[in-house]
Amino acid sequence: MDKVRSSVYWEEKVAKVFLWASVVITLGALLAVIFHILQHGLMHVSWEFLTKEPRLMGKEGGIFPTIVSTVYLIAISLAIATPIGIMAAIQLTEYTQKGSLVKVIRFATETLAGIPSIIFGLFGFAFLVLFMGFSWSLLSGGLTLAFMVLPTIVRTSEEAIKSVPLSYREGSMALGATKWQTIWKIVLPSALPGIVTGVILSIGRVVGETAAVILTAGSSLNIPASVMDPARSMSVHLYILAMEGISMEKAYATATVLIILIFIINTLATRVMRRMSSNLIS
Repeated sequence: MDKVRSSVYWEEKVAKVFLWASVVITLGALLAVIFHILQHGLMHVSWEFLTKEPRLMGKEGGIFPTIVSTVYLIAISLAIATPIGIMAAIQLTEYTQKGSLVKVIRFATETLAGIPSIIFGLFGFAFLVLFMGFSWSLLSGGLTLAFMVLPTIVRTSEEAIKSVPLSYREGSMALGATKWQTIWKIVLPSALPGIVTGVILSIGRVVGETAAVILTAGSSLNIPASVMDPARSMSVHLYILAMEGISMEKAYATATVLIILIFIINTLATRVMRRMSSNLIS
């Protein structure tokens, strides 16, 4: 008996060591990347770099047009993908009966999530840029990115809604609420943290996407005046600076601003969603 207890004790200790090692390696890799970027990029970030337009294809000047274009792409793609993704998740979890149709839809969603970004870029170029006549524009890029992040929002929203206890629904409907009132007032506020997670993950993919954006939104260095104008996102600008050897200093500085922008957007998105959740509950 003592041997069995000793064996279980050491197995638990070894498992904890491996778990903590996994956490340390994950955080270490993240911190190493961030430290490397900030070490080489912070010294080149200045107010002029943030507010001026690029000159000589980005070798001099700043990145203000790319910042504006990146924010526009995030706004357009999420404005399209978020409501569609959440409504699809509600339909799958609350209204659709389990069966072959649901399995087909989920299989299609998972397949869509696994498609390489360059395929989305080719689709967006062929269908939106050429066939629909949108040309290289914010609209083409935003729609393509919306297609890309839609599976992430659907799956995370679906899992978040499914995690809400059934007793919440039963209690609400027992008090006389309709099914939609229960979903809007009870289920969605309870599932909002999981939905926010999917939106934040989508923001990260939109900001970091290059292949699909360069084929659909283009690479213009001008500030877009409308959704039909071409634009260059920060990730595309970073790619061009680094791969064409224009300026590694500007590339590191752009990467630094990109990291800071992601952090700011994620923080703001989390706070806004929490406030929306409290308003819905009240």
